[in-house]
Amino acid sequence: MDYQVHSLSNGIRILHKPNPSSISHACIILNAGSRDENNANNGLAHFIEHLLFKKTERRSTAQILNRLELVGADLNAYTTKEYTCIHASFLNPHLERSLDLFEDIVFHSVFPEDEMQKEKEVILDEISSYQDQPDEAVNDDFEDLLFKGHSLGRNILGTPDTVETFKREDIFSFINSNYRTDEIIIGVLGNYDFKKVIKISEKIFGGIKSNLPSREREKINAYRPVIQTFSRPINQTHCVIGNRSYDIHHPYKIGFLLLNNLLGGTGMSSRLNLEIREKHGIAYSIESNYTPMSDTGIFSIYFGTDPEKTEKAMKLVYRELKKLTDNALGAIQLHQAKQKFIGQIALGEENRMGLIISMAKSLLDYGKVDSLEEVFEKINAVTASQLLEIANQMFNKEQLSTLVFEPRQS
Repeated sequence: MDYQVHSLSNGIRILHKPNPSSISHACIILNAGSRDENNANNGLAHFIEHLLFKKTERRSTAQILNRLELVGADLNAYTTKEYTCIHASFLNPHLERSLDLFEDIVFHSVFPEDEMQKEKEVILDEISSYQDQPDEAVNDDFEDLLFKGHSLGRNILGTPDTVETFKREDIFSFINSNYRTDEIIIGVLGNYDFKKVIKISEKIFGGIKSNLPSREREKINAYRPVIQTFSRPINQTHCVIGNRSYDIHHPYKIGFLLLNNLLGGTGMSSRLNLEIREKHGIAYSIESNYTPMSDTGIFSIYFGTDPEKTEKAMKLVYRELKKLTDNALGAIQLHQAKQKFIGQIALGEENRMGLIISMAKSLLDYGKVDSLEEVFEKINAVTASQLLEIANQMFNKEQLSTLVFEPRQS
């Protein structure tokens, strides 16, 4: 892949991918997320991400929000279990303006008390909003089911009780303990000479002090499959079935990404969609997802359906899983699955913001970024026997957990 990397003396790495366009995209990835919290400060990483846009040592909230919008640029951020990401899209002349804002909000935010209180109300409203969306809530609660008692099981937003308790000292303590400069990647995708990107980056980020705190993430706890059903004030049944899965370094990661895509991934031609929605018409939305993380992964199947159709939908899901555990894919099926997956990945590169974020995460996780050709080579190397073994490891009914939200009886 056509990219270049430069390391600053403080450990921050600059990733650049040339792109012949008048529009550029940049991101800053911090290797810190909700799994780096504890029970008492659950939700803090996400809370900090919100507050980064509020006030810094040299800018007010309005100045932060206007800094890029006044030149037509877009600024946003998100938090996951393991990362915090701030990203921006802008016209090429505004690279320095964008990176300067990144540096200011990440390293010089002051977290004023009045803004903290306002943002607590915003996040409490966000938590309530998620609870009003059963498809979101059931997936969040399913992760808690998979990782009960572990930081990976806790909701990224936190709880009303934890959010209310956050103090400024909690914020600074979390940042000092988790924002390691050697685990920060700044990604730039744009039509620039790499020397210019380095010069601007050295000017803006070179003065940041190195921060290398000792940090050891909580080890993954033991897994025991669980089946739970809860009544909710809803009209449809919402169900998630799944398992813990492979981490980002596992040799079967690529194979399971391929298998998951065949089963219930992107597109209308997945096996679950064809069988349950198109053939039987009993679920408007059905999908499967595989999310690999640094030391574990999450596999899940989600569907929503009418209460009287739930049992049939579950039987059909298990039947599709059994097909994959009992029989290896034929040569034509395997070829078609690979071609579909490869095509989707290639088309995904058209999302330039998604591409630079993905590259920055890859550099953080693996120390390198694979080219499309290398990715395709790994996909094409997957065999039918490997997929059969993966299916038997991941789709074993005895190891699957299930969470159901069903309508409350009146």
